[in-house]
Amino acid sequence: MIIRLFPAAAIFCCAIALAGCSKESEQNGEVAKSTEWQRGRAVYVANCTACHNNDPAKDGPIGPANKGSSKELLEARVLSISYPPGYKPKRPTNIMPQFPFLKDEIPYLAEYLK
Repeated sequence: MIIRLFPAAAIFCCAIALAGCSKESEQNGEVAKSTEWQRGRAVYVANCTACHNNDPAKDGPIGPANKGSSKELLEARVLSISYPPGYKPKRPTNIMPQFPFLKDEIPYLAEYLK
C-alpha cells in the first residue's frame, strides 16, 4: 500500500512546488519592473524582434544590438530612419523601415532598452 501511495504523493508534491514557484517567481520578477519598462518590452517584442534579437543586448539576424539606445536615437531611427547628429551607426545598412505608429511608444521603448 505504501509503495503505491509514494509515487502519487511525490508527483502531487512536485506539482504543487512547481506551480507555486514558477508562477510566484515570474510575478515577482515582473512586479520589480516598472509599468513603463513592461510596456516598452511589449512594444519591443511586438515590433522589433523580427530583425533585432529578442535580447536587446545581442545582435539580431538583421538589426544590431540596441540595448542602451537613447531616446533621441530611437526617435530618429523609428520615426524617420535617420540618425541623431554625430551618431556613428553600428551597421552601414538602410534596411530599417519607419514605424510612425510608435511615436507615442518611444519613451517606453527607451525605458526598456536602458
